[in-house]
Amino acid sequence: MDTILTTTGLTKHYGRIKAVEDLNLEITRGTVFGILGPNGSGKTTTLGMILDVINKTSGSYTWFGETPTKEHRKNIGAILETPIFYPYLSATKNLELVCDIKGVAYSRIAEVIAQVGLSGREGDKFRTYSLGMKQRLSIASALLCNPEVMILDEPTNGLDPQGIAAIRELIIEIAGSGKTIVLASHLLDEVQKVCTDFAVLKQGRLIYSGKVAEVSQGQETVEVMAGEPLDNLLEEAGFIRSVKKGPDKYVLTLADGHGATEVNKLLVDHGIIASHLVTVRKTLEKQFLEILKESA
Repeated sequence: MDTILTTTGLTKHYGRIKAVEDLNLEITRGTVFGILGPNGSGKTTTLGMILDVINKTSGSYTWFGETPTKEHRKNIGAILETPIFYPYLSATKNLELVCDIKGVAYSRIAEVIAQVGLSGREGDKFRTYSLGMKQRLSIASALLCNPEVMILDEPTNGLDPQGIAAIRELIIEIAGSGKTIVLASHLLDEVQKVCTDFAVLKQGRLIYSGKVAEVSQGQETVEVMAGEPLDNLLEEAGFIRSVKKGPDKYVLTLADGHGATEVNKLLVDHGIIASHLVTVRKTLEKQFLEILKESA
């Protein structure tokens, strides 16, 4: 796969504050890359440096395998911080101004308006838009030049659950069109639903990078409940590695190659009917917390 972005030792210091320290990342074409981290971990600073709006202290980065140029920048659509539009102008008028700045034909406006789901509201003033609609318009603005790469900084920040779901579906749709997306967020569940790859930053340092799909691989646990004690039966089963008893259920760690079906068969063979039997896979949130704990 082609490399879209590479950072090598990328560093930003503000006096004694090390906002980003020796960051090495590689993002390939067609991925949706999530940058995760607590507040103050350096996510926005990293995006600012690779967009050349924040001067780096040291290190380097390349776009499309080359030293960044203005021509490369035209192939990148970005939303950093809060989108700024004129409140008294309509969506169409605001996008016309963006077209003038970017040298894009007005004919693109109707297309991006439809793409972000604002058709029918393009003539309304920006100040009448909900927060979710404002975020959609900012994405439309970034799409005007039909960029190969989209960079989104906390795209669902401040939205209600319905707005988060709508923006998530829009990001998935944009990614499905073949664009590479770099997304900074602290919403772990949303990153797990949208991203293909992710990196974790802590105090400006990269502490983990990997595939989202790998999060759910590896050990699974099985939750089981029944109307009678199961301690002896579960502990004596050869395929169950460990049994953790909670106030209302048992949490089982199974040997490789075994699953909930065998737990259910074990119970049935002993005349026991489970009232609750669920396979639980590791979430991105759980792995994220484990990574932060390990790096402490």
